[in-house]
Amino acid sequence: MSHYSQAKFNLSAPDISHLCADQGIEVAFAGRSNAGKSSALNRLTRQKSLARTSKTPGRTQLINVFDLDEDRRLIDLPGYGYAKVPMAIKLKWQKSLGEYLQKRESLKGLVVLMDIRHPFKDLDQELIQWAVAADLPVLGLLTKADKLKSGKRKAQLLMAREASLAFCGDVTIHLFSSLNGLGLDNCERVLDKWFGYAQDEALEQE
Repeated sequence: MSHYSQAKFNLSAPDISHLCADQGIEVAFAGRSNAGKSSALNRLTRQKSLARTSKTPGRTQLINVFDLDEDRRLIDLPGYGYAKVPMAIKLKWQKSLGEYLQKRESLKGLVVLMDIRHPFKDLDQELIQWAVAADLPVLGLLTKADKLKSGKRKAQLLMAREASLAFCGDVTIHLFSSLNGLGLDNCERVLDKWFGYAQDEALEQE
């Protein structure tokens, strides 16, 4: 059984001051409003409606916290880059996002979801730069990978991996599809490392 299928909704917070105590391990998911973040979280947790998917991009304006156990949490950050959100809200959100990435001690990794057809838009790059500056490892997931044929998929993956070198940080890029589960195993391997599941299992085997 996957560790992630145990995820349970804990709370929604308007900003980091309303989050639970800054202890344990958190991994945050972020992405543009149409990158398929909610679908990816639902696929990872094997739950159809843990994260609300919406036909209206930009619906998630709160930080949603999902508990895996007493010490481990998945954090669903608001989708960014949605045109219809008022500028004042965008600026407030950018400020609290920067604070969260730079000040949250329990944050151990950031998953950035990008549509495979349009990776590394300006806000994606800004987010990855913030994370690298805060010494956080980044997993870039190229979502909706099922929309491209195999050859084009591989070409986009190689191009994205090449582009990721410019960040000069711990940035890993993998393909992902919420629809058919492509790349789910790679995603889980990275998360297992960040959450310390891999170490726990190694200790049990000794």
